[in-house]
Amino acid sequence: MSGEFRVCNHQLRVEFSYDGGGVGKGADLTLYVDGTEVGNGRTEHSVPYLTSLDETLDIGVDDASPVTEDYSTKNGRFTGKINWVQIDLGLDDHSHMIDVEQMISVRMAKQ
Repeated sequence: MSGEFRVCNHQLRVEFSYDGGGVGKGADLTLYVDGTEVGNGRTEHSVPYLTSLDETLDIGVDDASPVTEDYSTKNGRFTGKINWVQIDLGLDDHSHMIDVEQMISVRMAKQ
Protein backbone atom coordinates (compact mmCIF):
# COMPACT_ATOMS: atom_id res chain seq x y z
CA MET A 1 0.00 0.00 0.00
CA SER A 2 1.45 3.34 -0.98
CA GLY A 3 0.71 6.77 0.35
CA GLU A 4 0.10 8.04 3.84
CA PHE A 5 -2.60 6.65 6.09
CA ARG A 6 -4.03 9.29 8.40
CA VAL A 7 -6.45 8.73 11.25
CA CYS A 8 -8.83 11.60 11.91
CA ASN A 9 -10.79 11.40 15.13
CA HIS A 10 -13.62 13.87 15.27
CA GLN A 11 -16.92 14.06 17.06
CA LEU A 12 -20.00 15.19 15.15
CA ARG A 13 -23.17 16.24 16.92
CA VAL A 14 -26.50 17.44 15.59
CA GLU A 15 -28.95 19.20 17.85
CA PHE A 16 -32.58 19.04 16.76
CA SER A 17 -34.57 21.72 18.58
CA TYR A 18 -38.22 20.90 17.94
CA ASP A 19 -40.78 23.70 17.86
CA GLY A 20 -43.34 21.57 19.69
CA GLY A 21 -47.06 22.18 19.64
CA GLY A 22 -48.01 19.03 17.77
CA VAL A 23 -46.66 16.55 15.28
CA GLY A 24 -44.84 17.41 12.06
CA LYS A 25 -43.78 20.86 13.23
CA GLY A 26 -40.52 22.57 12.37
CA ALA A 27 -37.17 22.55 14.11
CA ASP A 28 -33.86 24.32 14.24
CA LEU A 29 -30.80 22.15 13.61
CA THR A 30 -27.23 22.87 14.64
CA LEU A 31 -24.16 20.90 13.55
CA TYR A 32 -21.07 20.72 15.78
CA VAL A 33 -17.63 19.31 14.98
CA ASP A 34 -15.46 18.64 18.02
CA GLY A 35 -17.74 20.85 20.12
CA THR A 36 -17.60 23.86 17.78
CA GLU A 37 -20.68 24.96 15.88
CA VAL A 38 -19.99 24.71 12.15
CA GLY A 39 -23.45 25.15 10.70
CA ASN A 40 -27.13 25.55 11.38
CA GLY A 41 -30.40 25.56 9.55
CA ARG A 42 -34.12 25.13 9.81
CA THR A 43 -36.67 22.63 8.63
CA GLU A 44 -40.25 23.82 8.55
CA HIS A 45 -41.68 20.28 8.79
CA SER A 46 -40.58 17.07 10.48
CA VAL A 47 -41.85 13.52 10.03
CA PRO A 48 -45.39 13.74 11.44
CA TYR A 49 -45.83 10.11 12.50
CA LEU A 50 -44.09 6.78 12.17
CA THR A 51 -42.21 6.12 8.97
CA SER A 52 -42.90 3.08 6.82
CA LEU A 53 -41.85 -0.34 8.07
CA ASP A 54 -39.19 -0.64 5.36
CA GLU A 55 -37.49 2.65 6.27
CA THR A 56 -34.42 2.43 8.46
CA LEU A 57 -32.33 4.43 10.90
CA ASP A 58 -29.07 4.30 8.99
CA ILE A 59 -25.68 5.30 10.29
CA GLY A 60 -22.91 5.52 7.71
CA VAL A 61 -25.14 4.42 4.83
CA ASP A 62 -28.57 5.22 3.38
CA ASP A 63 -30.15 1.84 2.65
CA ALA A 64 -33.78 2.86 2.18
CA SER A 65 -35.24 6.06 0.71
CA PRO A 66 -32.30 8.27 -0.27
CA VAL A 67 -31.95 11.66 1.35
CA THR A 68 -30.37 12.88 -1.88
CA GLU A 69 -29.49 11.57 -5.33
CA ASP A 70 -26.09 13.30 -5.10
CA TYR A 71 -24.23 10.51 -3.28
CA SER A 72 -20.71 9.81 -4.57
CA THR A 73 -20.74 6.22 -3.22
CA LYS A 74 -23.38 3.47 -3.43
CA ASN A 75 -26.18 4.27 -0.96
CA GLY A 76 -24.09 7.18 0.30
CA ARG A 77 -21.88 4.67 2.10
CA PHE A 78 -19.31 6.34 4.38
CA THR A 79 -15.94 4.76 3.61
CA GLY A 80 -14.22 5.71 6.86
CA LYS A 81 -14.63 4.18 10.31
CA ILE A 82 -17.31 5.19 12.81
CA ASN A 83 -16.12 4.50 16.35
CA TRP A 84 -19.07 5.68 18.40
CA VAL A 85 -22.73 6.63 17.98
CA GLN A 86 -24.82 8.16 20.73
CA ILE A 87 -28.44 9.24 20.46
CA ASP A 88 -29.91 11.32 23.29
CA LEU A 89 -33.67 11.76 23.38
CA GLY A 90 -35.21 14.48 25.48
CA LEU A 91 -31.93 15.56 27.02
CA ASP A 92 -30.95 19.19 26.67
CA ASP A 93 -27.68 19.31 28.57
CA HIS A 94 -25.80 21.46 26.03
CA SER A 95 -22.87 19.05 26.20
CA HIS A 96 -21.35 18.86 22.76
CA MET A 97 -18.61 16.41 23.63
CA ILE A 98 -18.71 12.91 25.07
CA ASP A 99 -16.39 12.73 28.05
CA VAL A 100 -13.49 10.38 27.29
CA GLU A 101 -13.91 8.62 30.63
CA GLN A 102 -17.59 7.94 29.85
CA MET A 103 -16.64 6.49 26.47
CA ILE A 104 -14.00 4.23 28.02
CA SER A 105 -16.44 3.10 30.72
CA VAL A 106 -19.05 2.07 28.14
CA ARG A 107 -16.47 0.27 25.99
CA MET A 108 -15.10 -1.62 29.00
CA ALA A 109 -18.62 -2.69 30.01
CA LYS A 110 -19.15 -4.21 26.54
CA GLN A 111 -16.14 -6.55 26.91
